[in-house]
Amino acid sequence: MMASLSSIGISGLQAAQLRLDSSAHNVANLNTPGFKRQTVTQQDAPNLAGTRTRLGKAREEGVTLEGEVVEQMSASHAFKANLQTLKTQEDMLGSLLDTKA
Repeated sequence: MMASLSSIGISGLQAAQLRLDSSAHNVANLNTPGFKRQTVTQQDAPNLAGTRTRLGKAREEGVTLEGEVVEQMSASHAFKANLQTLKTQEDMLGSLLDTKA
């Protein structure tokens, strides 16, 4: 169970980081002619106890700043939620050790 919580939390943190990095890349290239924004897709990976994340390209050209701001906010919230998963695991393990001691 504990290994699964770690895997879930860490894969979620990595996915959120990729989303933030990709969005920053898109904003940096906002005014680049012909630029196609990067996209990030996530898929459940139960056999890996986490998520599988892939980087891709949009079909159409262009980037909307407001869309990227929303993506960054969403990724930031996902990052915080997955960090909380790891903190909860640490608290549970600490409680278990206190009970055993």
